Amino acid sequence: MSNTPSHNRQTISYLKKRFNEVGLTPNARHGQNFLIDYNLLELLARSAKIQPTDVVLEIGTGTGSLTALVAPQAARMVTVELDRHLFQLAREELETQSNLTMLLQDALKNKNRLEPRVMEAVEAAMRDCNTDTFRLVANLPYCIATPIISNLLRDEPVPKSMTVTIQKELADRMLAHPSTKDYSALSVWVQSLCDLELIRILPPSVFWPRPKVESAIIHIEPNPEKRALIPDLSFFHTFVRSLFFHRRKYLRSVLVSGFKEQLEKPDVDEVMQQMGLGAMSRAEELSIDQIQTLCTAFRDKLNTKR
Repeated sequence: MSNTPSHNRQTISYLKKRFNEVGLTPNARHGQNFLIDYNLLELLARSAKIQPTDVVLEIGTGTGSLTALVAPQAARMVTVELDRHLFQLAREELETQSNLTMLLQDALKNKNRLEPRVMEAVEAAMRDCNTDTFRLVANLPYCIATPIISNLLRDEPVPKSMTVTIQKELADRMLAHPSTKDYSALSVWVQSLCDLELIRILPPSVFWPRPKVESAIIHIEPNPEKRALIPDLSFFHTFVRSLFFHRRKYLRSVLVSGFKEQLEKPDVDEVMQQMGLGAMSRAEELSIDQIQTLCTAFRDKLNTKR
């Protein structure tokens, strides 16, 4: 491993030099935009609130700059990289990190499921460290950020927190309120399960290559009390996605279509009337609490039909 301090490694000049040495160019298809401001790397790591007993998962090792900053703070770190050339470059930089597991593979099996080997490695690290806590800390590639965050919230074990750099547009969707353009199924899903904090908005200039959009550091903390209010997480996830699939349609039409194989139109009208929802109601106008109550009402209605 180089003796050069990590903040001198991930600069434009360092990256260009290293990439030229191994004949690499950043792969836009894989979302390879490297954070080159060390103060922001430190902010990302600091905002994660890593404890010495934590296992940390990083998706997108890149050149290993964030990895080198985070690994010494954790009990164990698992880092995942898809690009074999970057993987080799990072492995050379990180060879003295004794508490690090490096995986060369895709973090996703498909858009609805994490690659099992990733979570198997995390769970093995948790057992070895005798801890039930893991955190996601990552500069997430834009193209996989949504399924990574969504799937980690749906599956067990749930991370203690997720502190990530993502596209600002995605952060806006997660934080959005009803009756705004960014309010979506993702807003409802994440806010129903987590407390969120926008840490910092990042301009394109702090990345190499520069993306065309702004980014954001966001801290997502799953809230067990919120999670306990949702009795059937899988049903809720499917229900919320179906509500926003045709976001401009009237709610009644969306619900009739979504439950056409299971409920009659009068059943849908009955639930809507109980909820005080009129014919002109739309999903994007409903609060998180209203959507949760509506979901429970439809689940109960389905159970009475069986």
